[in-house]
Amino acid sequence: MVQKEKGVHNYVAPQGISSIVKHYLVDSEVCYNRQVTHINLKEGKLEVCSNSAPSEMFDAVILTMPVPQILQLQGHIETLISESQRLQLEMAKYSSRFALALFYEAGTQIGVPWAAKYIIDNPCIRFISIDNKKRGSESPEVGPSIIVHTTVQFGAQNVQKDKEEVEPLILSQLQQILPGLPKSVGIKCHKWRYSQVINPVPNFPGQMTLNEQPLLVCGGDGFTHSNFDGCTESALRILDVFKCHF
Repeated sequence: MVQKEKGVHNYVAPQGISSIVKHYLVDSEVCYNRQVTHINLKEGKLEVCSNSAPSEMFDAVILTMPVPQILQLQGHIETLISESQRLQLEMAKYSSRFALALFYEAGTQIGVPWAAKYIIDNPCIRFISIDNKKRGSESPEVGPSIIVHTTVQFGAQNVQKDKEEVEPLILSQLQQILPGLPKSVGIKCHKWRYSQVINPVPNFPGQMTLNEQPLLVCGGDGFTHSNFDGCTESALRILDVFKCHF
């Protein structure tokens, strides 16, 4: 469906892409639902403050949130970012996108011959997948699900709207593309304010070191490109930085 160079392969995680993240976090101590607000230098370490927990001290910090959110952080980090680095960070651009998931009862048939399809002639919808079929995990005991991703243009036009406003717009277009869809038993709409990287941070492939002692590094797909390879490329660059400092 998308032309690729010879020798390029696409892979699917049968339990979802989140299963890869969970695999690497299984032996880690993870704290959820904490939004970092400030990063300060304190007693030779980095103090990280969040909006829902006491501050904590670290020998090194890696920031992999979308670049615009790095620039929103307050505290000493505002002066740790040099003017030239700030100009480079401000050049990162992201698309915005909505995703819609429809869930069906076990035994429901979705009457299409494909597992995933790119849509080229719709102003709203860019991609549709029959997710259980795409993962190769069809089962008579588990109901199918459909995942819909919107176009870059639709995301840009509607990014300021709440997902509740956008959901019926996507459903209406989906009914036109796939008329006669069975009634779903559940729907979930999600808005990615920062979806895929359009322009990565220039001149800093993979990472940008903001402070060396203590070490403060930012990275992620904003410094490469938005797919799994881009994320691992950034991770390896950050690992090289750690090897030089510890």
